[in-house]
Amino acid sequence: MAKGKNSVFFCQNCGFESAKWMGQCPACREWNTFAEEPVIGTGSASKTSARRERTAVPQQLRAVRIEETSRTGTGIGELDRVLGGGIVAGSLVLVGGDPGIGKSTLLLQVCRNLASRKEKVLYISGEESLQQIKMRADRMGEFSDSLLILCETNLEDIRETIQKQQPAVVIIDSIQTMYSESVSSAPGSVSQVRESTGVLLQIAKGMGVTIFIVGHVTKEGVVAGPRVLEHMVDTVLYFEGDRHASYRVLRGVKNRFGSTNEIGVFEMRENGLHEVASGSVVACSMEGTRPILIEIQALVCQSNLAFPRRTADGADLNRVNLLLAVLEKRLGLRLSSCDAYVNIAGGIRMKEPAVDLGIVMALISSYKDIIIDEKTIVFGEVGLSGEIRAVSMAKQRVMEAKKLGFDTVILPEVCRKSVGKADGITVKGVRTVRDLIQVMT
Repeated sequence: MAKGKNSVFFCQNCGFESAKWMGQCPACREWNTFAEEPVIGTGSASKTSARRERTAVPQQLRAVRIEETSRTGTGIGELDRVLGGGIVAGSLVLVGGDPGIGKSTLLLQVCRNLASRKEKVLYISGEESLQQIKMRADRMGEFSDSLLILCETNLEDIRETIQKQQPAVVIIDSIQTMYSESVSSAPGSVSQVRESTGVLLQIAKGMGVTIFIVGHVTKEGVVAGPRVLEHMVDTVLYFEGDRHASYRVLRGVKNRFGSTNEIGVFEMRENGLHEVASGSVVACSMEGTRPILIEIQALVCQSNLAFPRRTADGADLNRVNLLLAVLEKRLGLRLSSCDAYVNIAGGIRMKEPAVDLGIVMALISSYKDIIIDEKTIVFGEVGLSGEIRAVSMAKQRVMEAKKLGFDTVILPEVCRKSVGKADGITVKGVRTVRDLIQVMT
């Protein structure tokens, strides 16, 4: 009985608190998520008295003034796009991802870019030593003296350091290693993660400091710790991809200062992460308001099996089978006796119908051994009768292709009017897949 008075049970998924262990959380309905932790020790009484001394005064809504939010560029265009245009002063940003995916590398590159502009940046690590950070930084290049590094996990000491140094940006790597002396449980526990995030939130809002928090994810792909962690921060970014592959995708799932439809694409190299903007691509897709150029590969060959193989990596297999049927019916291509493999390079998955024309063009190119010019891109939806249907934001796709140095765009004929006159790039419209054969040859 005495033990129950000195400890409580927390749901590791949502942070629900209970005096006893339960198999299912009544708040989030997850099973076997309760963990026993000691109750918060000293410090709660002082917090209560401090709250009594500061009484908030309500204001009229019309008396509140709105100031335009100023943003600071990180020097990485893809990251700025996902953040909504740059860093907002006083914001709290959570960056989650699998171990080894590149979270710390990306944030260290942000530190390098900001420090080169004489912005004071403080990088706080609870996982690596100063020597380890230095070794990783040396692979990226030279760093300015405006970057300060600190190995510390005590939040009280971190608060004092931030108040003394007055940096513009602070990196916390990672939130699971931080602890507050007012909580008696171990670092990484539900209580510590929640308390630590609350302290960092007070620092960010009270001092106007932008704080990036690195968070580890569980095997289910969510940030480890209570779900309330994501509710407390201003922005949540997830770094996705296979750690053994070179490409990474940065996706915003919450953003109080911008859209959550944007993604950033990076390639991991020896000297850090590099933005992916162009390459040998033949299709154009849209993610939010951002055109993405992707390379679609196809291999069509005669099969010796009774049931030919059909494989799609990065595309919907059912959609690929449908497009194969359209080509066989409308163009007379004998694809039913062929193995067909479709791959979207870089491990990126695309479901937008606008990539249909790219898949069709790649299949025809492989089947007929037609070489496609690397300066040509295509986009458009393919219907069951073989017609090429219109897609949205055609002008933005053409402008992106022109900006990246492409010579020719093949698009639906019905989209040519919306594109208008495009100087410096050839626009070819197609009505059916039969027209596509004539354009390719």
